[in-house]
Amino acid sequence: MLKWIKRIVFTALVVPMAMCQAQTEQYRAGVDYELLPQAIRTANPNKIEVNEVFHYGCIHCFNFEKTIHPWAENLDEDVDFQRTPAIWQSALEPYARAYYSAKLLKVLDKTHVALFEAIHVDRQPIRSEQDLTEFFGQQGVDEAKFSKVYNSFGVNSMIEQAKARAIGYRTQGTPEIVINGKYRVTTRMSKNFDGMLKVATFLIEKERRAL
Repeated sequence: MLKWIKRIVFTALVVPMAMCQAQTEQYRAGVDYELLPQAIRTANPNKIEVNEVFHYGCIHCFNFEKTIHPWAENLDEDVDFQRTPAIWQSALEPYARAYYSAKLLKVLDKTHVALFEAIHVDRQPIRSEQDLTEFFGQQGVDEAKFSKVYNSFGVNSMIEQAKARAIGYRTQGTPEIVINGKYRVTTRMSKNFDGMLKVATFLIEKERRAL
């Protein structure tokens, strides 16, 4: 009788604990995502940051936009969605400047997807400041104002911060997602775009539980 009681107690206590542990370890560091060796400062320490690393010339980033946009739109209020344009070579800097210029001019909603489509759907050769100035003009943005912001101190500072952030993120390709400055999520480890978002959602919950 005592043996049966012990078995019942064991089942009642140990099995739920094992199930809980299995749920917690649904995705593992080093297998499904990378734990960064040093946490990178986030834009808003009061929220859980999701930071997408991308660049406009990347066809995979263009394709990922269709997946990540509706996902990001439905994030809870305690999550802060950010983007960091990748600048691992000088040819990518004009795209980063265009992104930050649009952000400062508050026209991202008008230009972000449109620039992706101009490059990857319409095959427009947009590479230089002049190309981008003309593109923004076509989107209804004053070209002189765009050019001024594009070369401003504010954008210069954002460019340097983006370069430093990418180093801290250990960025190796695009697109990538960094959760709260601690975890790097890639297609290589998560298999595909949907996998990236599943892992990202898991890590958001992980950070939420840690608060």
